[in-house]
Amino acid sequence: MLFKADMNLQERIINNFSESIQTKQQSLNCLVGTIEYAAQKIVETLVNDKKILSCGNGGSAGDAQHFSSEMLNRFERERPALPAIALTTDSLTLTSIANDYHYNKVFAKQLYALGQSGDVLLVYTTSGNSESIVQAVHMAHEKEMLVIAITGKDGGVLASELNEFDIEIRVPSNRTARIQEVHLLITHCLCDLIDHQLFGG
Repeated sequence: MLFKADMNLQERIINNFSESIQTKQQSLNCLVGTIEYAAQKIVETLVNDKKILSCGNGGSAGDAQHFSSEMLNRFERERPALPAIALTTDSLTLTSIANDYHYNKVFAKQLYALGQSGDVLLVYTTSGNSESIVQAVHMAHEKEMLVIAITGKDGGVLASELNEFDIEIRVPSNRTARIQEVHLLITHCLCDLIDHQLFGG
């Protein structure tokens, strides 16, 4: 089937690209130092033989898994595997916790068992209002873990739950799609900086 060009549809595509570029530029202007600091703290954690645990819901779960896979396998270079666990991947664990307790506890209960002092909890949330993420942060604090929160909009409830040692990387946008696009770029920046600091080149 042949489709005729629809200028209205093409205009929407152009608008999506333009808005994405604009959001990335705004993020570049305000987040460089924070991303650098977060990468340095992750490297410090890895050098101290600790690990990174990550989580998120929906598309943010994909971001958490993406980061973990880049650590455990590789990013853009051959190098040893790095210790990272995505708390979003075990369907039996997730569904049993949600069924027996509450979905809000799906990450916190895993952190209770797997998190250790000196580990990092990396959370992704576009709104900052996901109760499962807020409870995960509370558990991370109980476990004396550093929290790195990659957020958007106004930071939501989560922003007020972070302590003075935690790091928030907040994308300056109110649109979920644009926030998620920048979250992916931030993830790739972190991976690149981690590799560069640990392995040079």
